[in-house]
Amino acid sequence: MSERIGPTMTMIDDPRERTGLTHRSTVRIEAIGDAPDAAVLDLSGYYAGRQWAARATEQPFRYRYSAVGDSDLTLRRAQIDGFIRGAIPASDEYIVQWLTAGQGVPDVLQDRVPMTGDVPMLFPTCRDFVFEYQDYDQRVVHLSRRVVHEVADEQFHTGQVAELGLDHLRPLDPVAVANWRNSLALLSRELRAGGVDTLLWHTLVRGTALAFLRMYPPTVTALPPAVLLPRRARLRAAVEFIHERVAEPMSVSEIAGAAGLSVRATQEAFQRHLGMTPMQYLLQVRLEQVRRELLQADPTTAAVQTIARRWGFAHLGRFSAAYRTAYGEYPRNTLRR
Repeated sequence: MSERIGPTMTMIDDPRERTGLTHRSTVRIEAIGDAPDAAVLDLSGYYAGRQWAARATEQPFRYRYSAVGDSDLTLRRAQIDGFIRGAIPASDEYIVQWLTAGQGVPDVLQDRVPMTGDVPMLFPTCRDFVFEYQDYDQRVVHLSRRVVHEVADEQFHTGQVAELGLDHLRPLDPVAVANWRNSLALLSRELRAGGVDTLLWHTLVRGTALAFLRMYPPTVTALPPAVLLPRRARLRAAVEFIHERVAEPMSVSEIAGAAGLSVRATQEAFQRHLGMTPMQYLLQVRLEQVRRELLQADPTTAAVQTIARRWGFAHLGRFSAAYRTAYGEYPRNTLRR
């Protein structure tokens, strides 16, 4: 007879947990069972999964999934005696996972890179992917986009951007991995000692987000140092508006409005502190994003025109000329490299 215990999930949203720094909710999840259909029903729900399937292998099928933490960070563990496959859509969280037993391929359709021992790997959470795992014991850390982007701005001056441009397949620095594991050990200790409603937990979460970013550094264009001074907060707001909506059509009046400045004051601030007009700065940021994507793209499948349009370039002739002026080569040459 099939045994199923769970899933149970507790989210505690208590005003007493307000620290004055942020508002956090305790997360506790437990799901246990021995039926493939139950595993699909339970586990796919935690990842908004689609088309999940599970089956037994050479041993009786069993699964266990647990998570504990808060809305900014959860420590999770997934154990399955059996095979499971499914699609996971783009996520608002950054998810790092590694295996202590078994085998798995996080993305069987595009990357096709298998897990290696207990080496951490970031899920490609900015897009859909399909995974396959078998007879495994998996550790998973979920980090909220909010806390990661806040720490990225504090440490790397990325500004308010939609994406940090993290490379989920980059070779990891052993020192960065060691720091990541040490951060998780401290988090686990505090979780047992004080829970998630302490100032130390909040501090350790932000330290873990920084350790994560040391493993996967942002590749987005950092904000110019000239806008980081407190007295230039309005100029920074204008620059952040450009970074956040870099691929969208925009005008100088819209940039000025985001900063609470007049068009003339915005033009003067950009010229005085950045040495260019707002629209020239927008062009520069768009070109940098295109170049980054061209250097990472597969030249056998990627198209310059598609990438250029994705970053807001409607006129491909003018784009190509601007790119050559900025980098001394045509975009097709960058893609071939």
